[in-house]
Amino acid sequence: MFEIAKTPEPLYCAVIFTTIKSSDLEGYQETSERILKLAEQEKGFLGIESARGELNLSVTYWESLEDISRWKNHAAHLAAQQKGLEVWYKAFATRVCKVGGDRFFER
Repeated sequence: MFEIAKTPEPLYCAVIFTTIKSSDLEGYQETSERILKLAEQEKGFLGIESARGELNLSVTYWESLEDISRWKNHAAHLAAQQKGLEVWYKAFATRVCKVGGDRFFER
């Protein structure tokens, strides 16, 4: 199911995580699901949007940069980041930004 995250009025923050996966994805799906469940429980988490293909894109939305920093340093998230760096990703980019405006359309 596709869904656009329901975010509050700006100003809020986003983490844009773009990846190209390696051929070794053992444990990736289980870890990804577990990490998302943990993130959803974190203070300041607002939502997520993801697209999967040859290039993968996930955008998580947060109330503040402090919330993002706390999540970045969460022990389980750190372990998943390390596994991604060592095994699961051929390449990745992480971008953090403040969202100053947004607009929604839905039929």
